[in-house]
Amino acid sequence: QKQAEKAVHQKKEQSKTKCRKARRRHINLVAEFNRRQRKNIWLETHIWHAKRFHMIKKWGYCLGDSPTEKCYRACYRAMTKHCLLQDLSYYCCLELTGKENEILKQLARICSIDAGLTFEEACCLSGRFEGSLNLYRADRYPEDMLGPVTFIWKPRDESENRHLWIWMHPAVKQDILRELQAIFQCSEPEEIYIPDPVTTSIQEEKQMDVVLNFGKKRKKEDKEGEKAVPVKKIIGDGTRDPCQSYSWVSQATGIVISDRTMEILRYRLIGPLSHSILTETLKAASLQTV
Repeated sequence: QKQAEKAVHQKKEQSKTKCRKARRRHINLVAEFNRRQRKNIWLETHIWHAKRFHMIKKWGYCLGDSPTEKCYRACYRAMTKHCLLQDLSYYCCLELTGKENEILKQLARICSIDAGLTFEEACCLSGRFEGSLNLYRADRYPEDMLGPVTFIWKPRDESENRHLWIWMHPAVKQDILRELQAIFQCSEPEEIYIPDPVTTSIQEEKQMDVVLNFGKKRKKEDKEGEKAVPVKKIIGDGTRDPCQSYSWVSQATGIVISDRTMEILRYRLIGPLSHSILTETLKAASLQTV
């Protein structure tokens, strides 16, 4: 009797860990991916990089640091003879919308013509070329530099408002954003995104419990239940809390500052075949009139 009781206590409990087949189901896989990137945002190419690179967590993102294989010669060969693509989507993008004269008037305070290119350069103002410059605190040039940025204007259309996209490193985003809000007097949030993490987490927990319950079969979802399947969802980005506003408007100047990080992706192509690959990949859309 003692031996039998001892055997009962030593008997291992049945593991509740999901089998690989259950883990690889789409409904569970996407829910797990959403849970794992709550603290560090994944780029669109994260899965590809995670299989081939050592990943690091920096600036609120999960980025590929160094390759797991010795592919330095292959990368060098691609840059010199073919094409090498880099994912720069972790760079932050701020969008300015408003009248062109008002935007240029205020932006002239945080840059200087003595340092080279400005936002008023004719080739960049038309939207044909991208420009780069260093930003400073308002009326503080050549002191208190904020950091380097690149910018591109949206080509003119029938609307009187212009769109300007400014790209910067995530390490300097908050300083530049506060400076832009100060010079444009954008203090009131135009749009506030309020996610429902409670509902999302409850749905994910229910979906995980269905598989974790030992001895119970997973019920098949009907057509109406397919709507409850989680989709890939990125709330906010690595530099902004998801509960914060992402757009600010100025009542005095009418300028709107919008945070487009992780909404506009950015890739860099290096190599002599870059333009030919883009030509073969991208096709011009035909104009359709209603």
